[in-house]
Amino acid sequence: MKRMILISTAMILLLSSAACSSSTVTTTTVTTALTTASTAASVHETTTQATASTAPTQAPQETLGPVSVGLQIENAYPAMSFERPLFLASPSSSNPWIYVVEQTGRILMFEDQTSATEASVFLDISDRIEGEGNEQGLLGLAFHPDFEQNRLFFINYTTGSGSVIAQYKTLPGQPLADPASEQVVLTFPQPYANHNGGHLAFGPDGYLYIATGDGGSGGDPDNNAQNRTNLLGCILRIDVDQTEGSRLYMIPDDNPFVGNAQGFREEIYAFGLRNPWRFSFDTTGNLWAADVGQGDIEEIDLILSGQNYGWNVMEGTRIFKDNPDVDLSTLIAPVWEYDHEQGRSITGGYVYASNLIPDLQDRYIYGDFISGKIWALWIDPDGQVQNQEILDTDLKISSFGLASDGDLRIIDLQGQIYKLVEADQS
Repeated sequence: MKRMILISTAMILLLSSAACSSSTVTTTTVTTALTTASTAASVHETTTQATASTAPTQAPQETLGPVSVGLQIENAYPAMSFERPLFLASPSSSNPWIYVVEQTGRILMFEDQTSATEASVFLDISDRIEGEGNEQGLLGLAFHPDFEQNRLFFINYTTGSGSVIAQYKTLPGQPLADPASEQVVLTFPQPYANHNGGHLAFGPDGYLYIATGDGGSGGDPDNNAQNRTNLLGCILRIDVDQTEGSRLYMIPDDNPFVGNAQGFREEIYAFGLRNPWRFSFDTTGNLWAADVGQGDIEEIDLILSGQNYGWNVMEGTRIFKDNPDVDLSTLIAPVWEYDHEQGRSITGGYVYASNLIPDLQDRYIYGDFISGKIWALWIDPDGQVQNQEILDTDLKISSFGLASDGDLRIIDLQGQIYKLVEADQS
């Protein structure tokens, strides 16, 4: 059963005062981080215990020590290159193919082998997307949990008028998508070119979750993220296996705003987000989301049904803009945040579940698009949050993804895909 503890005004102020110290947990090298972790944790102890208790549906059963192995990145497909890659996915462990989303409008597929030299075009919608803005284009891909049987997958892309969530199907008896099979599931306007969110994924409950940005510009000038009568600044949750009238989805009965009398959109699962750039579910069902900050703070949230994550009243744990209509005592603070000395655009990742690097298991691996840093974050059984920098790279980390064997991939917008490996000890 989910535990839900709302953050009080006093706690928000406490979190804000501790935020400046939280960045000391991550340092320039893994070795230094190990020596400073206990000191930084004690500075951050009240914050991490209070924040962590708001969200995990299942806490770790044992305390994890610091990551002790040396790590490096290795090109996962050295003979391959891509045009502005934004995401990577594989339908299932039994599917030998890997699929790479290019922001310019293509999805490429190839066999998930280090020796891969050539990719096929799985789908090309470059003729229908609007990609003039740096944050527009083809942004997300999610395979239906029963893809091997029903051949369905979903994408998130932008047009000149807004965001489109569309369903596609592969050609009968063929591995390629049928470009004529598009069915538009959901559209919503984007008033500006930036902050489009774009990620979508199926949860363990079988529902499709969709990340939307606040509509763009700067500072959310239209207060979209606090306005539940639109779909911006939210995580949405819909049932694409059911239809209702002309709508190609239904609202799950347990969505938090079902039947409300205020005109709130019932698709909303959580709100108060600025530009959630990648989210993922761990093996216990916790929903992790990285929310890109405005000018000061990048944050990691554990998403709960019906909760308000504060933007644009808060940026992380700091007051951003007064809004008398928002009760600060109802806001959920981040599990973790860092300031712009560490990075300027967070990229969400995954809780590591592969057996290839046991030392990373049960840790949330994430990075920063601007600084290229990669961190491991975990929550101890007592609720204390630990964060450790594990690599400092020159990558433009646009996303993380999971290969067919469940191993983590790091997507570099500059055109390559990498993986984490233990450092050569020779």
